Amino acid sequence: MKKVLGVILGICFVQCLSAQAAVGTYSFIKYEENRLLFDKDSSSFMNFFKKMQEVNGGEIKKLTIAHIGGSHVQGGTWSNAFLEGFQHSFNVQGGGYFVFPYKLAKTNSQPYARSFSAGHWKKCRCVQKDFCLPLGMNGMSVSTNDSANIFGVALTNKAVCRKFNVVKVYHNFNCSFEVNCNMEAKKEDCKDEGYTIFEFDQLIDSVSFQLIKEDTLVKDFTLFGFSLEDRTSSGFYLAGLGANGAASNSFLRCNFFVPQLKTIHPDLVVISLGVNDVQGKGFTKEEFIQHYDSLIRNIKEASPNCAILLTTTTDNYIRRRTPNKRTESAREALLEVMAHHQCAVWDMYEIMGGFKSISKWTKTGLAARDRIHFSPKGYRISGNLMFEALYRSYSCNRKFVNK
Repeated sequence: MKKVLGVILGICFVQCLSAQAAVGTYSFIKYEENRLLFDKDSSSFMNFFKKMQEVNGGEIKKLTIAHIGGSHVQGGTWSNAFLEGFQHSFNVQGGGYFVFPYKLAKTNSQPYARSFSAGHWKKCRCVQKDFCLPLGMNGMSVSTNDSANIFGVALTNKAVCRKFNVVKVYHNFNCSFEVNCNMEAKKEDCKDEGYTIFEFDQLIDSVSFQLIKEDTLVKDFTLFGFSLEDRTSSGFYLAGLGANGAASNSFLRCNFFVPQLKTIHPDLVVISLGVNDVQGKGFTKEEFIQHYDSLIRNIKEASPNCAILLTTTTDNYIRRRTPNKRTESAREALLEVMAHHQCAVWDMYEIMGGFKSISKWTKTGLAARDRIHFSPKGYRISGNLMFEALYRSYSCNRKFVNK
């Protein structure tokens, strides 16, 4: 039966509408290739599709999506466009976001949220050049030793989920510090889960906290991020776990990756890594596969039944001048990983046009001049196409998920 489902999911896209109407038409984008690729076992996605129906029917409140990657994901536009597809297609308002306070780390933030603080923070990242600990599932953390520090987070007008009534503050439970909310809220410390939860009587779009230093037993208070949740209605929740410069082994260095990912219990994990791997001269297909094997094992430890979607590495140039042939090897590697771990693959490399196609994206304003990153419009197109590919499989298999 699993083999049959894999075949169904692989071929039913031909019966569905093209994504061109949703994202515009560009001659170099291979819209006919916009589908999910599966090996023999697609049962995890059938379970995910069933949950999509249950959200649509109000049977479950929240379906959680985690998107893991480097700068493509830290930029946030790709992930947010993907989330928007779910929310609009199912006409739901609930859900929420996991938000890392990028501004406190003095780096670019995702467009749907902003962080703020009156204090001084030092950052820690999972990338090779400045690796340090402790690190959470986002691949980054910020720490402070200020005696009195106010910090917070707010959703922006680009957020798909605009309000929340629950906030989880992920931190290290330093006995020297106390975290209090500047609004009236029900508070509970969940030390085993690694967060303090605050529940509000009304929906809000921003919140701030006061950090009070009570003694000097432990030096630093470490913040790993916020979970902003609207529990008043059904919806889709996005954890955009992006760290600039992250490669396939970067999240393996995060000592709290598994326990923190376990707390959000993702139903779908999208992995979009590889650009930083193939930029290096030492890239090997074998090592790339090993890193993905380890990362997928960690994800399944945190959420054993989640569906995992791999996106092939986007076409790129080395130092703006040299087309990167190593990207094709990375694509081949992910197709092997798909077969070994029963994941799905969304072949962005092929869809965007294949080798040297990033130049065409750049010339039309869909990618940056570095021929690595996309423009906001390019990322929106990527998110729309990825959702369209997933929704096609869902639409063509709705009659099977309840059997």
